[in-house]
Amino acid sequence: MKNYRHPLAIAPMMDWTDRHCRFFHRQLTRRALLYTEMVVADAVIHGPRERLLGFDAAEHPVALQLGGSDPGKLAEAARIGESFGYGEINLNVGCPSDRVQSGTFGACLMKVPDLVADCVSAMKAAVEIPVTVKCRIGVDDQDTEIALDTLAAGVFAAGADALWVHARKAWLQGLSPKENRDIPPLDYGRVYRLKGSYPNRFIGINGGIQTLDEGIQHLGHVDGAMLGRAAYHTPGLLAGADSAFYGEAPKEFEPAALIEAMAAYAARHIAQGGRLSHITRHMVGLFHGLPGARRWRQILSTDATRADAGPDVLYAAFEAVDLQAAGEAA
Repeated sequence: MKNYRHPLAIAPMMDWTDRHCRFFHRQLTRRALLYTEMVVADAVIHGPRERLLGFDAAEHPVALQLGGSDPGKLAEAARIGESFGYGEINLNVGCPSDRVQSGTFGACLMKVPDLVADCVSAMKAAVEIPVTVKCRIGVDDQDTEIALDTLAAGVFAAGADALWVHARKAWLQGLSPKENRDIPPLDYGRVYRLKGSYPNRFIGINGGIQTLDEGIQHLGHVDGAMLGRAAYHTPGLLAGADSAFYGEAPKEFEPAALIEAMAAYAARHIAQGGRLSHITRHMVGLFHGLPGARRWRQILSTDATRADAGPDVLYAAFEAVDLQAAGEAA
């Protein structure tokens, strides 16, 4: 088994963690593991691969999350992902959306742990990079003690390098995907108990983690913490991640340098036919809580969405942020 060590990861989030979001997050943390949105194995095999899988080399370490339930197709998609340069392949066994259920993958796979193990085994045989799984603690009326133990035993026996667990059940009947992110109660203790059963296996935790300090507290019980919506809506917190999770010397956050890097990235994207808003939509929460943050959000939500918007809009929005007042208040 490969030496898998990722104490901090940013969760795969549909419609959010695209390549532009990941490039932005990488400017804030050099070390945290980044995940793609889930990509369906059939799409990887038959679809426009560069559009679906292309990424900037600066994003490393970056993992590809796949959706599917056919071992052969997942193995082929994993091979393709490895050839694109991803450092990890992750199997989605946690997404509760209706679209995922209709395709027989995502959280509903918690009900067929033997199939999940077969999928992991096929992917492990196909690639040299780590193969991991992201799951829930159970679905619907499952006993979470039995369901999670059974899944973990199967995927680890099949060779999985890590198991990331969202510490909530998924209710496939009666709750929307959005409700499934909030309504089922968090049960961190269940994930801690699983780790107690597998002291030599990597088990990471996900779900409801709002701050870096909360993530660090989880590391007293498991091997890794995965931030989702907190990292997306308040990305500035990632500036302290490398120090908190990797023991690196604290580095002063330099907003001007970040804006410069993102403006240059945006210019390249626009020159290739893209739009500024493809990038800036992920940056709206950057200055959350600081003087001028409201104006920053307004400009990115309006001016940056114009078809002809260029990097100058990003600079104009940045001018609205009063970093001096924020420093004096601190």
